[in-house]
Amino acid sequence: MQIVKSTLAAAAFIALTAGVTTKALAKDTKTLKIGAIEIQQPWTRATPTGSKVAGGFMRIRNTGAASDHLVGGSLTKAGHVEIHEMKMESDIMKMREIPGGLEIKPGATVTLKPGGYHVMFMQLKEPLKKGETVTGTLKFKNAGTVNVTYKVQSMGSKGGMKHGSHSGHGMKK
Repeated sequence: MQIVKSTLAAAAFIALTAGVTTKALAKDTKTLKIGAIEIQQPWTRATPTGSKVAGGFMRIRNTGAASDHLVGGSLTKAGHVEIHEMKMESDIMKMREIPGGLEIKPGATVTLKPGGYHVMFMQLKEPLKKGETVTGTLKFKNAGTVNVTYKVQSMGSKGGMKHGSHSGHGMKK
């Protein structure tokens, strides 16, 4: 009976972790907190020389009783930061800034990931290199501003950052 339980436990572990890389397991699990907002595992992708944009990804949880909004931020290697979403419109995937910021409802966890919600780093001053960390801030309407350190992963990190055209992103408003 003990062998069966051990075998089942091992099979369950393998099934649950299939496809998880060593890098994914090594991600920082430290949670940043500001007010009722918790931020987990901020990361970004390495960029090629000459790239003017990159995306920031993470999980954001609201432990409070009221909604809050992620409205902006900064990055030491970027001139400008916006909060974006990717959305299908008439069978075309489009990316746009979210007017008023990204709402984080009470008790909700929102995942910022490639192909979905993300922090858009614009006017990059230099390439983001795999293995380094880059610092910045995230600004919430109610909770305020928190310092964030993003881990830079490889260009092809899971999820694929398919933003389509970025024309106009290098221009000032």
